[in-house]
Order: sequence, then C-alpha cells, then structure tokens
Amino acid sequence: MAKIKKTFADRFIIDPVSDFISNSKMGGIVLFSSAALALIIANSPLGESFHHIWETIFTIGIGDHVIAKSLHHWINDGLMAIFFFVVGLELKREILVGELKNPRLALLPIMAAIGGMIFPALIYFAINANGATEGWGVPMATDIAFALGILYLLGDRIPLSLKVFLTAIAIVDDLGAVLVIAFFYTSEIDFGSLFRGLGFLLILIAANLAGVRNTLFYGVVGIAGVWLAFLLSGVHATIAAVLAAFTIPASTHIDEETFTAKLSILFNRFKSAEPNDNRLVTHEQQEVLSKIQYFSKNAIPPLQRLEHGLHPFVSFVVMPIFALSNAGVVFHGNILDSLFAPVTLGIAFGLLVGKIVGVTFMTWLTIKLRLSSLPTGMSMKQVAMVGILAGVGFTMSLFIAGLAFESEELLSQAKLGVLLASITAGFVGYFTLKRYFSEK
Repeated sequence: MAKIKKTFADRFIIDPVSDFISNSKMGGIVLFSSAALALIIANSPLGESFHHIWETIFTIGIGDHVIAKSLHHWINDGLMAIFFFVVGLELKREILVGELKNPRLALLPIMAAIGGMIFPALIYFAINANGATEGWGVPMATDIAFALGILYLLGDRIPLSLKVFLTAIAIVDDLGAVLVIAFFYTSEIDFGSLFRGLGFLLILIAANLAGVRNTLFYGVVGIAGVWLAFLLSGVHATIAAVLAAFTIPASTHIDEETFTAKLSILFNRFKSAEPNDNRLVTHEQQEVLSKIQYFSKNAIPPLQRLEHGLHPFVSFVVMPIFALSNAGVVFHGNILDSLFAPVTLGIAFGLLVGKIVGVTFMTWLTIKLRLSSLPTGMSMKQVAMVGILAGVGFTMSLFIAGLAFESEELLSQAKLGVLLASITAGFVGYFTLKRYFSEK
C-alpha cells in the first residue's frame, strides 16, 4: 500500500495540532486553564486594566440602526450563542437517535437531571431565604464539557454505561438551564422583535421541510434573522441559538446504498483515468474528485456536519474566551467574608450537596416506582459518583450568574461559589471514581 507523503509542516505542526484538538480531554484542560488565568490576572496589578478590556464598547449597525454593547456583552450574548447552538444540535441528535429516543430508557437520566436541578435550587433558597433569592438558578446547571472531560481522563476503566448516563443527565440539564433562562432570566420583552424572530424561525422550519440542506442559508437566516431579532426583543439571544439548532435538517439527500454505489463508480473512473505523470491531477481526475467530494458532503446530515465542525471552535475558542471574561473574581478585603456569604454558600452547597442528593434520590425513586431501571452493570454507588461530577457547574452556572445578579459584589460571590464547588466536585469526583474502579 502506498504511503501518504507528509511534509515537515504536516509532521510537526498540523498533525500535533489536529491530535490536540481531537483529544476529548484537552477542551476541559484549556477551559480550566483559562479560568485560572483570569483569576490570577484579575487579582494582580493588571487587574484593573484586565477588567476594562471587557468593558470596551463595540458598535455594529447601519445609519440609525445600531447596537452598542460592551465586549463582555458581545461574548455572552453573541459568542456564547454558538455554544448554545451546539447544545441545541446535541439535544436534537439525542432526541432523534441517542439516549433520549427511547422514552423508558430516557426517563431515568431525565428524572436524575430534574432532581439535580430542583434540590440545588431548594438548598440555595434555604440559605438565601431573606436575601438574594434571584440566584436560585445558578447551582442548577452542570458543565457537560468539564464533567465528561473528567470521566475521559480516567480512560477505559470507566464503563460506557456510566459515560452515557452522565452525558444524558448533562444534556437534559442543559435543556433545563435553557428553559430557566428563557422563563426566569429574560428582561422586558419587545413583542414586535420577538414575533419577527419567530417569523424567521418559521422560515427555517419551512426550509427544512422543503428539503433545503445548505448550511450557509441556515446560518444567514439564523444569525441575521432569528438571533438578531431575539437580541432586540429582550428574550436572551442564546434561546434563539437553541431554537435555530432544532431547525437544522437531520436527514440527507443521499442514502447509504446510493452513496456506496456512486462512490464505487467514481472510484473505478478515477482508477482508470489516464495519469499525466506529474503532481497535478488531470481534468478528468479533478472532475471525479469533485463529485466524490459532493457526494461525501451530502451523505452527512447538516446537523452532524455542523456539530462536528463547530465543536473544536466552541471548545478551544468560545469557551476559553468566555472563561477569561467571566471567571475573573476579584477578592476584595477579607476573603472569609466573601467565602461565608450566603450567596457563595448557597451556590457551593447547592452544587456540591444538592446535585448528589438530587441525582441519587430521583434515580432511586424512579427505580423504586418501577418506571425505569439502571443500565446493565451500573450500581447506585456509581450513580452517586455521577452526582458528584454533576456538581461541576462552571460554564452554564457562570453564565446564569451573570444574568441573575446586577450587583458586582453579589456576582463576585456567585462566581466564587461556582468556582469553589466546580473545582471541589471535579477533584472529589475524579479521585472517588479512580479509587472505586481501580479496586474492581
């Protein structure tokens, strides 16, 4: 078999970078490093300048129609919309063909996720009953990238059933967080803009039903239509990203049998084409390769194509930038005051205690009522360990905290609670699982 010749750039730049990006562990490591860097800079002599960077105003628009927002807002309302778009794609895929397709099998992680959202909110309410109750949504969220990243760090010793269970919980949790943002953390609504956004959404749905598979079309209408209208309506723009994701086609123009037959014909044509004995392909070869590229592209549903294409950008650009702009907690005065503030404690205990209790109790209750059963090979001990990892809130929790608190002091306390709980849950979950499965 002929070997593919690799250049110096392929061997020492392109291949290592590709391996780094495709490694499922690296996204979590980059995200954590970005958060740590933000904390260090925010509490250094560069802290004030670092803070002002995110307050820089950027304006887009034409004539009198302009939108002026700080860089921080553009990141949270714009760049994070890409993150939520990918979340929407994952949700749709799981509902169509994944762990949420079978209602009976899906019920267990759904109930576990609901418990993992309700109990943290209740704990937060109990600690902040006479204070900042608006932060109840912050400890409800699980960071799917971090939680799964920790599981994958443990390698093959973790059974697939446990990874699938945590993935399903985190996806349902993401959906719950999106609904919480939509119904409870949305500002005053401009119904004119909202209805325009819904109109563009109907155009995307109609395009899907009509068989349009061009991702550029969905991108233009989704951004210039749905996202922009929702941004102006007061409903958080990230909701538009999730809704737009649900309109992306999950079917192909070409079925497997047709694709295989076409590719076989084209392969034989390419093989029999007269070579030109130089580096460049002939016109006939180029034509065949173009057709192979066309059929290969159209054999993948737009939903999977977009999800696969956007994942590296979200993991290595969107989320690290979000962490840099949101995780920079500034420790003023006595740190113990912030550490023992009700908001900090409510979020920390909500994530650390509420998630474990909620996930474990609702799983046990669902099994006890015989509504569902544990996946083969899983035990309630393992469910409790999943509950620990579900306490890694980070990205979504920080995002909701930014929506919940207007006071800088309360927001800093909320961020501190999220960071403390997420780091603790991550370390405890990792070492608990490592010890448990090393003894097996």
